Amino acid sequence: MTRFDEPLTRVLGRTAASLESALGIRTVGELLRHYPRRYAQRGELTPIASLRHGEHVTVVGRVSSVMRRPMKNRRGTWLDVVVTDGTDKLHLAFFGKGGHAAEQRLTPGTEAMFAGKVDVFTTPRTRRVTLTHPEYELFDESGETAEEFAAAPVPIYPSAQGLASWKIRRAVRTVLDVLSVDDPLPAEVRGRQGLVTLEEALRRIHRPASQADIAPARRRLAFDEAFLLQLALLKRRMTASEWAAKPRPPRDGGLLSEFDKRLPFELTEGQRKVGEEIAADLARPHPMHRLLQGEVGAGKTVVALRAMLQVVDAGGQAALLAPTEVLAQQHHRSITNLLGDLATGGVFGGTSVVLLTGSMGAAARRNALLAAASGQAGIVIGTHALLQEQVQFADLGLVVVDEQHRFGVEQRDALRMKAREGRPHVLVMTATPIPRTVAMTVFGDLEVSTLAQLPSGRAPIATHVVPAAEKPHYLERAWERIREEVALGRQAYVVCPRIGDQEGGAEEEQATGEDEERRPPLAVLDVARMLGEGPLRDLRIGTLHGALPPEEKDAVMRAFSRGEIDVLVATTVIEVGVDVPNASVMVIMDADRFGVSQLHQLRGRVGRGRLPGLCLLVTEAPAGTPARRRLDAVAATLDGFELSRVDLEQRREGDILGAAQSGRKSSLKLLQLLRDEDLIETARAEAAELLSRDPELAGHPALRAELDALLADDRARFLEKG
Repeated sequence: MTRFDEPLTRVLGRTAASLESALGIRTVGELLRHYPRRYAQRGELTPIASLRHGEHVTVVGRVSSVMRRPMKNRRGTWLDVVVTDGTDKLHLAFFGKGGHAAEQRLTPGTEAMFAGKVDVFTTPRTRRVTLTHPEYELFDESGETAEEFAAAPVPIYPSAQGLASWKIRRAVRTVLDVLSVDDPLPAEVRGRQGLVTLEEALRRIHRPASQADIAPARRRLAFDEAFLLQLALLKRRMTASEWAAKPRPPRDGGLLSEFDKRLPFELTEGQRKVGEEIAADLARPHPMHRLLQGEVGAGKTVVALRAMLQVVDAGGQAALLAPTEVLAQQHHRSITNLLGDLATGGVFGGTSVVLLTGSMGAAARRNALLAAASGQAGIVIGTHALLQEQVQFADLGLVVVDEQHRFGVEQRDALRMKAREGRPHVLVMTATPIPRTVAMTVFGDLEVSTLAQLPSGRAPIATHVVPAAEKPHYLERAWERIREEVALGRQAYVVCPRIGDQEGGAEEEQATGEDEERRPPLAVLDVARMLGEGPLRDLRIGTLHGALPPEEKDAVMRAFSRGEIDVLVATTVIEVGVDVPNASVMVIMDADRFGVSQLHQLRGRVGRGRLPGLCLLVTEAPAGTPARRRLDAVAATLDGFELSRVDLEQRREGDILGAAQSGRKSSLKLLQLLRDEDLIETARAEAAELLSRDPELAGHPALRAELDALLADDRARFLEKG
């Protein structure tokens, strides 16, 4: 019997070394879970138009012509083999001895697989796609029988330089020939869901006899991924329900009641409903673990503040962790403004609100530390500085994490461990709307509250794409619009992807899936200079970016808030938390370099008062490209939940699931969060039913071993501490 954890060296010998060096695959299980990315049929030709410069590909094709051509600058010839799909041509270039061997084997009509790095040479009239000295394997020489190739799909694997797809296929075939594994999925679950066994699924997905074999195999293997992940999340929730926390029930006539009386606006129905859910959680003897998600401007800060005040009324303290100093300072300003004299301590049972950041002077830092440790400060707002060992609390009852995806596992856990009695209640907030399947997978161990309703009085935001390359006069009009808004007494943002020309100047630029060679992204310092010397020369222009000293950042934001700056040219440091109601227009330069959710976050900085908002997405991306379609989607709707689905469609699942934080590959290979919504929901229900009967999986040792393997890696530690 060959086990999943068995080293490949025992089964494959020397071949194992190439799999490890090229793909990091070391065990039988890792190889069998390196699934084909697609399947080819004998005689099928890969669309040559889909090949992109620089990628390593395996192409299935038929040779149409073979010709010797003279070398340009020296004596001799080279072999030009042309493969065609009926529309486009792929050239295979062979030199020297490799050309002589290829000439003997690659005759017209030959069907083969070719692997190599794509070179694309373009002129105004032609596009020549070439593989130079590709590896190749003729179907007739592959080792499989004629019967196998007559109808069987040919698996094409994700490959790397020096390791062609068919070499992976041979290795998989060798492993499958000796494979015998226990199926960890309970037989009753397989029966209810109509799933094939694990061994059958692996054989079908790697060596399908026909196309009909593939879908049942994929469904079983995707179900396994969903089922294991749900087991991990539900186990986490069961464990958390057993932890102890100090109850923090509401108190009549306390600070929260006084705050509610003074609110200058009506809470929305959503804010009241979510507030009741949180209040009930805080009153229980087990720690709250709740995710609060909401649209940009939906009023999450007020909801979080009311929760913090309930904890203060109950004799505890609350800590608000923000990812940047700009956001921490903004939270401190907005919360102290909302509380008024209730934030000075001692008035109507008020409480002190202190700020703690890494850039504070020694005296201010000492005072903040003392206020937190003594309990004088009921609310402590800070950045990563809150996580340092010397920061202590008298009675930490609630941890609020803003923009939770910006923090790593250990950082969030370090703050949670500062409670002296039991564990603190935890509220994590995100202004990035989350699709239902992501909520079930990433945050399946949390209760989820959603604020979808915007407060009354919020102005609409119009969004338009500005195609600067195709219609440069549109960009000129964008600068005119800023001048018009400023003439009306309003203010504007101009957002750029980078700070300046210095090394490491990129700030928050997102990978968006396009890898074509492009000019460097526009920079704040360059754009501010261009605007100041050109179209906005008589306006007051300020700059804001992450490389500024913290006190300078704060000074710039205060000046902008007071109306002393007309146009703020900034990086995405203004993405969250910045609230200047007088800002009515935003121009985002190189908008195609940002992700969908980030663009939605950025435009939420305008239209925050009663002034209509305008967001202009400037791009040089041609119409019809993925980048342009992404911008068109943002311009078409203000619904962040709809955009979150667009975002998920365009991003790798591993990004969504926090693989970047965990430092490991995502455990999801086949599961697709949007396509497999029903499968995920079914897997969650099955996992819950199994754990209700067998919480420790004592009766399912093989499944327990699979779960332990998942929980052993960094991804599981992310789940465990998230």
